[in-house]
Amino acid sequence: MVKMNMSDIDISEPLSDMLAPLNDEQKEFLMNNYTIQTYKKNETIYCEGETPSHLMCLINGKVKIFKDGVGGRSQIIRMIKPREYFAYRAYFAKEDFVTAAAAFEPSVVCLIPMSAIATLIAQNNDLAMFFIRQLSIDLGISDERTVNLTQKHIRGRLAESLIFLKESYGLEEDGSTLSIYLSREDLANLSNMTTSNAIRTLSQFATERLITIDGRKIKIIEEEKLKKISKIG
Repeated sequence: MVKMNMSDIDISEPLSDMLAPLNDEQKEFLMNNYTIQTYKKNETIYCEGETPSHLMCLINGKVKIFKDGVGGRSQIIRMIKPREYFAYRAYFAKEDFVTAAAAFEPSVVCLIPMSAIATLIAQNNDLAMFFIRQLSIDLGISDERTVNLTQKHIRGRLAESLIFLKESYGLEEDGSTLSIYLSREDLANLSNMTTSNAIRTLSQFATERLITIDGRKIKIIEEEKLKKISKIG
Protein backbone atom coordinates (compact mmCIF):
# COMPACT_ATOMS: atom_id res chain seq x y z
CA MET A 1 0.00 0.00 0.00
CA VAL A 2 1.39 3.36 -1.05
CA LYS A 3 0.15 6.70 0.24
CA MET A 4 -0.16 9.44 -2.33
CA ASN A 5 -0.20 13.19 -2.08
CA MET A 6 -3.73 14.56 -1.84
CA SER A 7 -3.07 17.04 -4.61
CA ASP A 8 -2.28 14.27 -7.08
CA ILE A 9 -5.92 13.24 -7.52
CA ASP A 10 -9.11 15.32 -7.71
CA ILE A 11 -11.78 13.48 -5.71
CA SER A 12 -14.56 16.04 -6.23
CA GLU A 13 -15.91 14.21 -9.30
CA PRO A 14 -15.82 10.64 -7.92
CA LEU A 15 -17.42 11.85 -4.67
CA SER A 16 -19.86 14.22 -6.37
CA ASP A 17 -23.01 12.36 -5.28
CA MET A 18 -21.92 12.39 -1.63
CA LEU A 19 -20.76 16.01 -1.81
CA ALA A 20 -24.03 17.20 -3.36
CA PRO A 21 -26.06 17.38 -0.10
CA LEU A 22 -23.31 19.27 1.74
CA ASN A 23 -23.02 23.01 2.21
CA ASP A 24 -19.73 24.80 1.50
CA GLU A 25 -18.48 24.51 5.08
CA GLN A 26 -19.25 20.81 5.21
CA LYS A 27 -17.60 20.24 1.84
CA GLU A 28 -14.45 21.97 3.06
CA PHE A 29 -14.48 19.82 6.19
CA LEU A 30 -14.73 16.66 4.10
CA MET A 31 -12.01 17.76 1.69
CA ASN A 32 -9.70 18.27 4.68
CA ASN A 33 -10.38 14.78 6.02
CA TYR A 34 -9.45 12.21 3.41
CA THR A 35 -6.42 10.30 2.23
CA ILE A 36 -5.65 8.60 -1.07
CA GLN A 37 -4.05 5.17 -1.13
CA THR A 38 -3.04 2.88 -3.96
CA TYR A 39 -3.18 -0.90 -3.89
CA LYS A 40 -1.30 -3.37 -6.05
CA LYS A 41 -3.01 -6.23 -7.87
CA ASN A 42 -4.28 -8.82 -5.34
CA GLU A 43 -3.28 -6.63 -2.38
CA THR A 44 -5.60 -6.83 0.62
CA ILE A 45 -7.49 -3.64 1.44
CA TYR A 46 -9.07 -4.85 4.66
CA CYS A 47 -9.45 -8.20 6.40
CA GLU A 48 -12.35 -10.04 7.96
CA GLY A 49 -12.44 -9.38 11.70
CA GLU A 50 -10.80 -5.94 11.50
CA THR A 51 -12.53 -2.97 13.07
CA PRO A 52 -13.85 -0.53 10.44
CA SER A 53 -12.51 3.01 10.62
CA HIS A 54 -12.90 4.51 7.13
CA LEU A 55 -15.48 4.82 4.40
CA MET A 56 -13.84 3.92 1.12
CA CYS A 57 -14.61 5.07 -2.41
CA LEU A 58 -12.94 3.41 -5.37
CA ILE A 59 -11.41 6.09 -7.60
CA ASN A 60 -10.13 3.73 -10.27
CA GLY A 61 -9.39 0.04 -10.60
CA LYS A 62 -11.46 -2.98 -9.54
CA VAL A 63 -12.05 -4.38 -6.06
CA LYS A 64 -13.68 -7.58 -4.82
CA ILE A 65 -15.50 -8.03 -1.52
CA PHE A 66 -15.25 -11.66 -0.46
CA LYS A 67 -15.63 -14.08 2.42
CA ASP A 68 -13.72 -17.28 3.08
CA GLY A 69 -16.05 -20.22 3.60
CA VAL A 70 -15.92 -23.91 4.37
CA GLY A 71 -12.81 -25.77 3.20
CA GLY A 72 -10.94 -22.60 2.34
CA ARG A 73 -13.24 -21.71 -0.55
CA SER A 74 -13.93 -18.03 -1.08
CA GLN A 75 -17.22 -16.51 -2.08
CA ILE A 76 -17.11 -13.18 -3.89
CA ILE A 77 -19.91 -11.13 -2.35
CA ARG A 78 -19.64 -7.94 -4.38
CA MET A 79 -17.57 -6.41 -7.14
CA ILE A 80 -16.77 -2.72 -6.67
CA LYS A 81 -16.40 -0.40 -9.62
CA PRO A 82 -15.16 3.21 -9.66
CA ARG A 83 -17.31 5.75 -7.76
CA GLU A 84 -18.80 3.04 -5.54
CA TYR A 85 -18.57 3.22 -1.74
CA PHE A 86 -17.67 0.30 0.50
CA ALA A 87 -16.31 -0.66 3.94
CA TYR A 88 -18.80 1.46 5.90
CA ARG A 89 -21.71 -0.90 6.69
CA ALA A 90 -19.92 -2.62 9.57
CA TYR A 91 -19.23 0.74 11.22
CA PHE A 92 -22.92 1.68 11.22
CA ALA A 93 -23.74 -1.81 12.54
CA LYS A 94 -21.13 -1.38 15.31
CA GLU A 95 -19.39 -4.61 14.40
CA ASP A 96 -16.12 -5.78 12.88
CA PHE A 97 -15.84 -6.59 9.18
CA VAL A 98 -17.55 -9.86 8.25
CA THR A 99 -15.93 -9.78 4.80
CA ALA A 100 -12.56 -8.91 3.30
CA ALA A 101 -11.60 -6.74 0.33
CA ALA A 102 -8.77 -6.99 -2.18
CA ALA A 103 -7.77 -5.26 -5.40
CA PHE A 104 -8.37 -7.21 -8.61
CA GLU A 105 -5.94 -4.89 -10.37
CA PRO A 106 -3.92 -1.80 -9.38
CA SER A 107 -6.49 0.43 -7.69
CA VAL A 108 -6.77 3.88 -6.16
CA VAL A 109 -9.02 4.30 -3.13
CA CYS A 110 -10.18 7.40 -1.26
CA LEU A 111 -10.48 6.85 2.51
CA ILE A 112 -12.57 9.10 4.73
CA PRO A 113 -12.58 8.55 8.51
CA MET A 114 -15.97 7.30 9.67
CA SER A 115 -15.71 9.75 12.55
CA ALA A 116 -15.81 12.56 9.96
CA ILE A 117 -18.75 10.92 8.18
CA ALA A 118 -20.61 10.60 11.49
CA THR A 119 -20.01 14.29 12.21
CA LEU A 120 -21.45 15.30 8.85
CA ILE A 121 -24.45 12.98 9.16
CA ALA A 122 -25.29 14.57 12.52
CA GLN A 123 -25.35 17.97 10.80
CA ASN A 124 -27.04 17.04 7.52
CA ASN A 125 -30.21 14.96 7.19
CA ASP A 126 -29.82 14.77 3.41
CA LEU A 127 -26.45 13.04 3.81
CA ALA A 128 -28.05 10.60 6.23
CA MET A 129 -30.69 9.81 3.59
CA PHE A 130 -27.92 9.34 1.03
CA PHE A 131 -26.39 6.55 3.10
CA ILE A 132 -29.79 5.02 3.85
CA ARG A 133 -30.37 4.81 0.09
CA GLN A 134 -26.92 3.32 -0.50
CA LEU A 135 -27.44 0.66 2.17
CA SER A 136 -30.95 -0.09 0.89
CA ILE A 137 -29.70 -0.55 -2.68
CA ASP A 138 -26.91 -2.85 -1.49
CA LEU A 139 -29.37 -4.88 0.59
CA GLY A 140 -31.68 -5.32 -2.39
CA ILE A 141 -28.81 -6.48 -4.59
CA SER A 142 -27.64 -8.85 -1.85
CA ASP A 143 -31.13 -10.35 -1.43
CA GLU A 144 -31.49 -10.96 -5.16
CA ARG A 145 -27.99 -12.39 -5.43
CA THR A 146 -28.62 -14.79 -2.54
CA VAL A 147 -31.66 -16.25 -4.31
CA ASN A 148 -29.89 -16.46 -7.66
CA LEU A 149 -26.79 -18.19 -6.28
CA THR A 150 -28.80 -20.77 -4.36
CA GLN A 151 -31.65 -21.53 -6.77
CA LYS A 152 -30.16 -21.24 -10.24
CA HIS A 153 -28.36 -24.12 -11.88
CA ILE A 154 -24.67 -23.84 -12.79
CA ARG A 155 -25.30 -22.59 -16.32
CA GLY A 156 -27.67 -19.91 -15.07
CA ARG A 157 -25.26 -18.75 -12.39
CA LEU A 158 -22.31 -18.48 -14.76
CA ALA A 159 -24.36 -16.73 -17.45
CA GLU A 160 -25.56 -14.25 -14.83
CA SER A 161 -21.98 -13.58 -13.71
CA LEU A 162 -20.85 -12.85 -17.27
CA ILE A 163 -23.74 -10.43 -17.79
CA PHE A 164 -23.04 -8.86 -14.39
CA LEU A 165 -19.38 -8.30 -15.28
CA LYS A 166 -20.37 -6.75 -18.61
CA GLU A 167 -22.85 -4.38 -16.97
CA SER A 168 -20.45 -3.48 -14.15
CA TYR A 169 -17.20 -2.95 -16.05
CA GLY A 170 -18.22 -2.64 -19.67
CA LEU A 171 -16.48 -3.88 -22.79
CA GLU A 172 -13.21 -3.15 -24.53
CA GLU A 173 -12.99 -1.15 -27.75
CA ASP A 174 -14.03 -4.16 -29.83
CA GLY A 175 -17.48 -3.96 -28.23
CA SER A 176 -17.55 -7.58 -27.06
CA THR A 177 -14.56 -8.43 -24.83
CA LEU A 178 -15.16 -8.01 -21.09
CA SER A 179 -12.90 -5.30 -19.70
CA ILE A 180 -12.07 -7.38 -16.64
CA TYR A 181 -9.88 -10.47 -16.77
CA LEU A 182 -10.77 -12.95 -14.03
CA SER A 183 -9.02 -16.17 -13.19
CA ARG A 184 -11.20 -19.25 -13.45
CA GLU A 185 -11.07 -19.48 -9.66
CA ASP A 186 -12.35 -15.92 -9.22
CA LEU A 187 -15.10 -16.51 -11.78
CA ALA A 188 -16.08 -19.66 -9.89
CA ASN A 189 -16.07 -17.79 -6.58
CA LEU A 190 -18.29 -15.11 -8.09
CA SER A 191 -20.70 -17.76 -9.39
CA ASN A 192 -20.81 -19.99 -6.29
CA MET A 193 -19.37 -23.08 -7.95
CA THR A 194 -16.17 -25.09 -8.03
CA THR A 195 -13.37 -24.04 -10.35
CA SER A 196 -13.74 -27.26 -12.34
CA ASN A 197 -17.46 -26.55 -12.90
CA ALA A 198 -16.65 -23.01 -14.03
CA ILE A 199 -14.06 -24.28 -16.52
CA ARG A 200 -16.43 -26.94 -17.86
CA THR A 201 -19.37 -24.55 -18.20
CA LEU A 202 -17.23 -21.89 -19.89
CA SER A 203 -16.12 -24.52 -22.38
CA GLN A 204 -19.75 -25.45 -23.03
CA PHE A 205 -20.63 -21.79 -23.66
CA ALA A 206 -17.68 -21.53 -26.05
CA THR A 207 -18.74 -24.71 -27.89
CA GLU A 208 -22.23 -23.24 -28.25
CA ARG A 209 -20.64 -20.04 -29.64
CA LEU A 210 -22.13 -17.92 -26.88
CA ILE A 211 -18.63 -16.68 -25.98
CA THR A 212 -15.06 -17.05 -27.10
CA ILE A 213 -12.15 -17.51 -24.71
CA ASP A 214 -8.56 -16.37 -25.02
CA GLY A 215 -6.76 -17.01 -21.74
CA ARG A 216 -8.49 -14.77 -19.19
CA LYS A 217 -10.14 -12.72 -21.93
CA ILE A 218 -13.80 -13.54 -22.50
CA LYS A 219 -15.64 -12.21 -25.52
CA ILE A 220 -19.44 -12.20 -25.42
CA ILE A 221 -20.90 -13.30 -28.75
CA GLU A 222 -24.55 -14.01 -27.92
CA GLU A 223 -25.53 -11.70 -25.06
CA GLU A 224 -29.28 -12.24 -25.45
CA LYS A 225 -28.87 -16.01 -25.26
CA LEU A 226 -26.75 -15.63 -22.11
CA LYS A 227 -29.47 -13.44 -20.61
CA LYS A 228 -32.05 -16.10 -21.44
CA ILE A 229 -29.94 -18.80 -19.79
CA SER A 230 -29.52 -16.57 -16.75
CA LYS A 231 -33.25 -15.85 -16.58
CA ILE A 232 -34.43 -19.44 -16.77
CA GLY A 233 -31.74 -20.46 -14.30
